[in-house]
Amino acid sequence: MNAEIALLKGDWLGPEIVDSSVAVLKRTAQIYGHSFNFTPYLIGGCAIDEVGTPLPQETVDGCLASDCVLLGAVGGPEWDSLGGDKRPEKALLGIRSALGLYTNLRPAKLYPALRSASPLKEGIIGSGFDIMIVRELTGGIYFGERGFREGKYGNEAFDTEAYSVTEIERIGHAAFRTAMKRSRRLCSIDKANVLETSRLWRQTMHRLAEEYPEVEYTDMFVDNAAMQLVRDPRQFDVIVTSNMFGDILSDEASQLTGSIGLLPSASLGDGTRGLFEPIHGSAPDIAGQNKADPIAAVLSGAMLLRYSLGLSDEADHIEQAVDTVLDAGCRTADIIGSQEGSPLTCSEMTERILEAL
Repeated sequence: MNAEIALLKGDWLGPEIVDSSVAVLKRTAQIYGHSFNFTPYLIGGCAIDEVGTPLPQETVDGCLASDCVLLGAVGGPEWDSLGGDKRPEKALLGIRSALGLYTNLRPAKLYPALRSASPLKEGIIGSGFDIMIVRELTGGIYFGERGFREGKYGNEAFDTEAYSVTEIERIGHAAFRTAMKRSRRLCSIDKANVLETSRLWRQTMHRLAEEYPEVEYTDMFVDNAAMQLVRDPRQFDVIVTSNMFGDILSDEASQLTGSIGLLPSASLGDGTRGLFEPIHGSAPDIAGQNKADPIAAVLSGAMLLRYSLGLSDEADHIEQAVDTVLDAGCRTADIIGSQEGSPLTCSEMTERILEAL
C-alpha cells in the first residue's frame, strides 16, 4: 500500500513524540511492504509564530489531500495571552471541522503490567479494564454561539450548547457500530434531568437502540458516570457522549490507567480520512529533554493504520510490540513508579518498541 500521511507536529513536546510514531510506522511499513510518505505542516503556536495564524490554509489543504493525519500537540504558555480565536487550541477545532471529523474514539486501557500505576485499589481494577469512549466532536457547547452581554448582574459571558437530531444520530450510529465490534455493550451519558439538549440526545439514542437489538444499551447521567468510573471502571465497555462531557470523562478515564502518556485517540468522519493524536498536551516542562513517553503517539499511529488505512494486522503488530516492552518492565518516567532502576528516555523507549517489532 502507498499512503500519504500529513504530519502536524505542533508545539513543544509534539515534534519529539511524532518522530517516535513516524519511526515505528516506517519500520512497520518496511516489514509489511508498504510505502508511507510523510509531509509536515504547521499548526498551533509554531504556526502563529511563523505565519500569524494557528491554522494556515496550506495546512488545511495538505490534510485534505492526504489519506490521514498524525498530530502531536499544540499550545504553550507563550501563547496564553492571545484572544480565543488566535490561540493555538483554536486550530484543533478548526482542523476537525475542516476535515468533517465528528467522531472521537478515545480508548482507556489499563495494561496488566501497569496495574500498580493506577490510582485505584487493586480490588477495584481487578485484572484491568478496556473502555472505548466515543465523543461527539464538532457540535455542542464548543461550537455554539458565545460572547459577552449585559446581564442581570452586569457584564456576563455566555456559551450556548445546541445539538440537532442529525448530529446525535451520526455519533450514535458510530457508537453502536463500535459496540458491535467489541462486547456489544453501550452506555450513553447525558444530563437529561436538566438539559434540553440531553433530553433530545436520550430520545434519539433510544430510537437508534431499536436498530441494534444485539447491543445491550443503557443511559447514565454524567455526574453518576464520573463517580462510576472511579467506583468500578470495569462495568463500562463503550461510552458515547457529547463534546464537553466526553472531553471531561475521557481525561478522567485516562488517569485511571496510570498515565495520560499511554493513550491515543482517533478523530473520524464519514470517510476513511482521520486525524490521530495522543490525548496529552504539549508538556513544555519536559519538552526537549528526551523525557517524554512516546507510547500514546505510537499507539495513535496504530489507530491510523487500523481506521484510515484498513491495516488491522499491522496495527495489531504495533500494539503487541507495546505490550511486549511493558511486560518486559520497560518504563519511562511517567510510569516507573517505585520500580527500581532509571526510567528510559523517549528515544530509548522508542528503540525498545522498534526492537519488539
